[in-house]
Amino acid sequence: MQLLQPLIEQRADPCIYRHSDGWYYFTASVPAYDRVELRRARTIAELPQAEPVTAWLKPDTGPYSELIWAPEIHFRQGAWYIYFAAAPSREIKHKLFQHRMYVIRCQDANPIEGHWEFLGQIDTGIDTFCLDATTFEHKGQLYYLWAQKDMAIEGNSNLYIATMDTPDRLSSAPVLLSKPEYDWEIIGFWVNEGPSVLQRNGKLFISYSASATDANYAMGLLWADENADPMDPASWHKSPTPVLRSCFEHKVYGPGHNSFTVAEDGVTDLLVYHARTYTDIVGDPLWDPNRHTYVKALRWDQHGMPVFGSPSMQE
Repeated sequence: MQLLQPLIEQRADPCIYRHSDGWYYFTASVPAYDRVELRRARTIAELPQAEPVTAWLKPDTGPYSELIWAPEIHFRQGAWYIYFAAAPSREIKHKLFQHRMYVIRCQDANPIEGHWEFLGQIDTGIDTFCLDATTFEHKGQLYYLWAQKDMAIEGNSNLYIATMDTPDRLSSAPVLLSKPEYDWEIIGFWVNEGPSVLQRNGKLFISYSASATDANYAMGLLWADENADPMDPASWHKSPTPVLRSCFEHKVYGPGHNSFTVAEDGVTDLLVYHARTYTDIVGDPLWDPNRHTYVKALRWDQHGMPVFGSPSMQE
């Protein structure tokens, strides 16, 4: 087994998307939390050397002028969309930052050279802290999946799903899919966040991350039959144990906030995630820049379930 090394250093919340043009597109949180950065390459191995471009730079003031977190790129309904979280300030209210979700769009074929326009906030119908949105299409329907605070539920955020009629507008009320409840989800903070969707083997899978963003950060899994209604919470099963967690033996800590992509062969599923290589963090882990992007192959068992393995090993 091969010991993994970071693909791109100091890039947390990584998203790698392979488009029909054959290019890989990469975005992630930058340490300054001040912009949406985008790069592309023909292969995943070439992404670290690809020249980053700024798709969007935060304004100096206003409701989306601070802490630009976790951008994620999608191609939907003939255009490019990047979803990201932003806050009006660094002020803590009700024990949380004040992030809301926003979206930008590029209608040019090449989003690296094209023009990005700011479309505004994604209104979920709940005016609370929210972040980490993703979208997916299933049986002709577009869905929005994200993390948000419910003032009536203990913790920072839960996972919600809604339908969309366009990539910037929801067409249903939010439905709660998962909340922090197991011991491994509530270490430091009560968190379910960073969802990502994979459709394989007759199932829909949702990975997500839980607990504080130190060595306790770990990944969980929800799954449903592909013929079940994704909007029905009863359709979903939840693993009572994490599917990916820190490897103390090889010093890869706090794996999480993942996305999925596919290898150059068009067949091998890849897990994209961030992790740190040390545990001695000075102060709040949020301000430590050394969460690095990792990529590894995702394996499958005889029941069609994903095998995540160790964050430190290419298994």
